[in-house]
Amino acid sequence: MIGYRFKEYIPEKKKASNFDELLNIFMQIMLVTSGDVSEALQWLTNLDKQYNLTDENYGIGDFIKDLKDKGYVTEENGKGTFKLTAKSEQKIRKNALEEIFGKLKKGSRGNHRTQHSGLGDEKSTDRRNFQFGDSIQQISITDSIKNAHINHGLSDFMLTEEDLEVVENEFKTQTSTVLMIDISHSMILYGEDRITPAKKVAMALAELITTRYPKDTLDIIVFGNDAWQIKIKDLPYLQVGPYHTNTVAGLELAMDILRRRKNTNKQIFMITDGKPTCLKQGIKYYKNSFGLDSKILKKTLNLAIQCRKLSIPVTTFMIATDPYLKEFVKEFTQANNGNAYYSGLQGLGDLVFEDYKRNRRKNI
Repeated sequence: MIGYRFKEYIPEKKKASNFDELLNIFMQIMLVTSGDVSEALQWLTNLDKQYNLTDENYGIGDFIKDLKDKGYVTEENGKGTFKLTAKSEQKIRKNALEEIFGKLKKGSRGNHRTQHSGLGDEKSTDRRNFQFGDSIQQISITDSIKNAHINHGLSDFMLTEEDLEVVENEFKTQTSTVLMIDISHSMILYGEDRITPAKKVAMALAELITTRYPKDTLDIIVFGNDAWQIKIKDLPYLQVGPYHTNTVAGLELAMDILRRRKNTNKQIFMITDGKPTCLKQGIKYYKNSFGLDSKILKKTLNLAIQCRKLSIPVTTFMIATDPYLKEFVKEFTQANNGNAYYSGLQGLGDLVFEDYKRNRRKNI
């Protein structure tokens, strides 16, 4: 008798409750309204009128009551002014992670693989045949027994050396990442909302690192006329301002943050939709939105070279396909020896995730 054959078990999906369905929609709207709960509830009420999201047994009023009772929002002074709680902020990040990166299981350590396998400190998903010298701890019992069933059958069960499979171990590194988000006015120009997908990607990346790679660090900075650091909990409330694009200020702040990080592996992710158009000189700003200004470009490229000398790769995610902008990104990437992607809004999260996972360099 040859061993059993198994197929994947796909459980039936349970129907979400009225509250859960409305909560998912509400959390998506919260990103667009930059954390304005009252405005989000108005949007939700209008959507209910148009698409009949509720019924006579459960209405928007019931949903608002449940939001307060379950700790997602708080009402200030009984005046009908609502604020998000920390529970809601985490819920938004988790939703972003599941939507963009898929449902990932939390790892016990959470570091990055290198290209080197062997006697590392984490098990990988790679399997190979047993070889002399492999430790007993590396043997995959389940896979080895399965091989024995297939090779020898169940009536006269035996386990031979040829049936054994071992799990490859991986060396791990720790990585410090700075995520730069462009909040210049162009991020909402031409009827296209580019800041909301950027916020969603940032929240997904933050949730990924804190749950799967807890030894890594993630710092988030925003840049317009100036650059400043924000906390992860501030991401849902991030808004675009009437700013130019001071890429230099963003890179300088990112480099300053990474200098203080002790991890060997460091990287910068930059999400932007345009060229650098601004510099700060003392207390004054030097601005030029018409083409690539040579003064601004030279300073930006010099910083790209400095990052390369410090072994800090910069990955640029350009949310635009203008050939003129591509030329700038190409020159910047060559100066830094980093990576560049020209992404639509839909594919941005996948690209950030793949590049973050692909940055696997051995910590020597």
